[in-house]
Amino acid sequence: MRSNASRWPIPIIAFVLAMPLLTGCAVDKGTALAADFEEDWVGASDVEKVSTLGDNTLPFMGKAIGVLVLKDDTPPDRVAERANELSEYVARNDSITGRITADGITVTVDADKRRAGEVVALWRSLATDERVVDGDISGSSSKKGHRWLSKVTAVDSAGALGFDDMADSGGRHRPLSDVTSVEVRTGRDVRPGLLVQSDVDGGLPTEAIAAYEAVVAEHPVVGASLQSARVGITLADAADRDDAPELARRAAPGLDAAAVSVTGEGGA
Repeated sequence: MRSNASRWPIPIIAFVLAMPLLTGCAVDKGTALAADFEEDWVGASDVEKVSTLGDNTLPFMGKAIGVLVLKDDTPPDRVAERANELSEYVARNDSITGRITADGITVTVDADKRRAGEVVALWRSLATDERVVDGDISGSSSKKGHRWLSKVTAVDSAGALGFDDMADSGGRHRPLSDVTSVEVRTGRDVRPGLLVQSDVDGGLPTEAIAAYEAVVAEHPVVGASLQSARVGITLADAADRDDAPELARRAAPGLDAAAVSVTGEGGA
């Protein structure tokens, strides 16, 4: 009589025999990387909290994001030291994205020392800028190169218009060497509310800003969205729509007329 084992297909036997070899590799690699990050950094001096997120893309494949939230009033030089340590950590663990939060501003710390140094320098200037409520600077690499997305929440609309140096040179904030797009907005309760976005290559919405400034100089504005390809302005009084659209279009002749929208509050 043949034994049950003799009826097992060869691939199944090979899989069963191989299982002990796989026990050292986590099936959910992203989850394992996140757990390792937390274990490696929890309890470190100056670290108030460790936040992680694991992404299990496929069995035995994945990546993770780890964030070190530093304690309040951590000295800037100590933030820089932690960033340098985190840069070395992600260089050794290339499936982990390392980030630091300090003074309400979160930055991605790259394994590349130049990028890590530049983003810390930008963190320093933003952390001491009285116009800044909070911020987030994230980076990613692809075949097209490295790109940054810098997001800032400003205290008011006037402040929101003052961050052009993050995408250009010659201001308070030194721009990052790699391509950087910028998004600056006011808080939800701020009036007028404002959103200013560069294009993906960092080009500033200069004409949209000019349109906004032309309208706000003549009429009360509730909010505006200013982008390189379009501008949307909301007036406090719909009756001001008689001349406000023409003011905006005249100030932004390079934008298509359909890309300039001026409405009253409530969509009137």
